[in-house]
Amino acid sequence: MSYIDVGKENSTSTHLYYEDHGSGQPVVLIHGYPLSSASWEKQVPVLLKAGYRVIAYDRRGFGKSSQPTTGYNYNTFAEDLHKLVSHLKLRDFVLAGFSMGGGEVVRYIGKYGSKDVNKAVIIDGVPPHLIKTADDPEGLDASVFEGIEKAVAADRYAFFTEFFKNFYNTDVNLGKRVSEQAVQASWNVAAIASASASLACVPTWHEDFRADVAKIDVPTLVIHGDSDRIVPFASGGQRTAKLIPGAELVVIKGGPHNVAWTHADEVNGALLNFLAKPSAKAAPKKKAVA
Repeated sequence: MSYIDVGKENSTSTHLYYEDHGSGQPVVLIHGYPLSSASWEKQVPVLLKAGYRVIAYDRRGFGKSSQPTTGYNYNTFAEDLHKLVSHLKLRDFVLAGFSMGGGEVVRYIGKYGSKDVNKAVIIDGVPPHLIKTADDPEGLDASVFEGIEKAVAADRYAFFTEFFKNFYNTDVNLGKRVSEQAVQASWNVAAIASASASLACVPTWHEDFRADVAKIDVPTLVIHGDSDRIVPFASGGQRTAKLIPGAELVVIKGGPHNVAWTHADEVNGALLNFLAKPSAKAAPKKKAVA
């Protein structure tokens, strides 16, 4: 097991767990809530077979990483990622984030620039801005997030059971694109996450990433399911792709939130095609629908 020290809470060090496999161009995978790096199991072997070096880590509070009660904000998440990238001395790397992980991708570039970043991938991500405000009427009502916070605080285990129904759209996909056992495995991972992290991460979902998105100057792939019930396509991927010059948008028809699992073949195909392309910045805008 590999860990990196990213800080302290009183007398206790905060460690991030990560895995580093293969060789070639580095691809850093950033998981979503409330899972861990293990959620990329349908992507890791495909990327390794294609000749990439794959680094996947657990966000603080989740998986095998430390469970502090502090640091659950996107500036700290980006700092944690930067410390990992610096520790591994990565150059010419790709950042790929799912859901909350999409926020890390854009905040990292917004905060640290794209000097060593080759490309970016955002899969059903939370950017650019999910909450409805006076200057952004296209977002979701704040009451949605307030309700989620109350549910997590009251009984996070019961919340996770309902959450994963919409995470995978089990009413449509159970027994077809996702098994009951896979849903249970996701619940198990969520259940061992930090109670503090499970609650504190919810308000980060409506972070305003518009300024960060404006700084993205590397080729970017945006993948989003058009049946996403957690981060609606119109609020997330569709807007993000429009705001990033030259971004490629792949819409997964019938895709729920976690398309990386339910529609792995489509996601992996789009990912490999994108990674194989030349990485000149500000590529001409091109959109594809899968």
